[in-house]
Amino acid sequence: MLRCVAGLDHASAARVVVTDEVWQDDEHGIFLPTHRRALGYVFQEASLFDHLNVIGNLRYGLRRVRSTQAQATLEAAVELLGIGHLLHRRTHGLSGGERQRVAIARALATSPRLLLLDEPMAALDLARKNEILPWLEKLRDELHIPMLYVTHSADELARLADHLVVLERGQVKAAGPVTEVLSSLEVPVVIGEDAGVVLQGQVQGCDTDWYLACVRFAGGQLWLRDTGLTLNQTVRLRVLARDVSLATQEPHDTSIQNHFMAEVDSVADDAHPSQMLVRLRCGPSLLLARITRRSWHSLELQVGQKVWAQVKSVAIVH
Repeated sequence: MLRCVAGLDHASAARVVVTDEVWQDDEHGIFLPTHRRALGYVFQEASLFDHLNVIGNLRYGLRRVRSTQAQATLEAAVELLGIGHLLHRRTHGLSGGERQRVAIARALATSPRLLLLDEPMAALDLARKNEILPWLEKLRDELHIPMLYVTHSADELARLADHLVVLERGQVKAAGPVTEVLSSLEVPVVIGEDAGVVLQGQVQGCDTDWYLACVRFAGGQLWLRDTGLTLNQTVRLRVLARDVSLATQEPHDTSIQNHFMAEVDSVADDAHPSQMLVRLRCGPSLLLARITRRSWHSLELQVGQKVWAQVKSVAIVH
């Protein structure tokens, strides 16, 4: 799909439009070659030129850019991705995360209208992924350039995606805001231990005595570890189904501090026959809970019933 958008492959009977510019429309015989498409492409491997240093790699792509702002754009990309100290380094001495940051800066240097990223962290180990993810978030939040980002990682989805399109064998299985698609039981996107939802919240207060922060979301509030959050800061939270349990009465004398009223919205089979996924509605927000079939029957749960949701763990992903 990325290669078709970039014009590297010619999909049949296709139409590609970026904002108001038509890049391909087979019905009207339009097909812009790749060099006329204002895009940046970041591959799984950084694909840097080893015979050039970092600044040489960055300037290489500017040869086809006819703009007086090209140098300023390049300098902004270098600052945004924090690679100023690498400019005169040879590329073979860079870490995997540094190479990908240079590759992203090279893609940005041409002032693209669209940025294509093909699993840019697939070849990185966990430490390098954690190094580069904050830069990708910064890229999304500060540049406002549309990014078409391909990934198989639930963690990357939770941290980066706003709108999610799920593809299987070339067909769209689901599409929509990431909060809605991840919470769907009809077409589960993430199965197994990574099943869960993403919530948008705002820091309402901090308990300095216990190093905790209170985050309010549409439908309730959650206490979580304070990692240096500030009042009124907007955060993105990830709540896994395995960390949510249900009770028919308000919990007391429990170490789980996050519990609130919810309504059973729907239920579906989980990957293992002993378990079920229960979707809960908390105001306008949705949660997923993984429970055993035995618990579902022993508690006599049913769709539409009011229950208490207990959230054992919450992760800040932004």
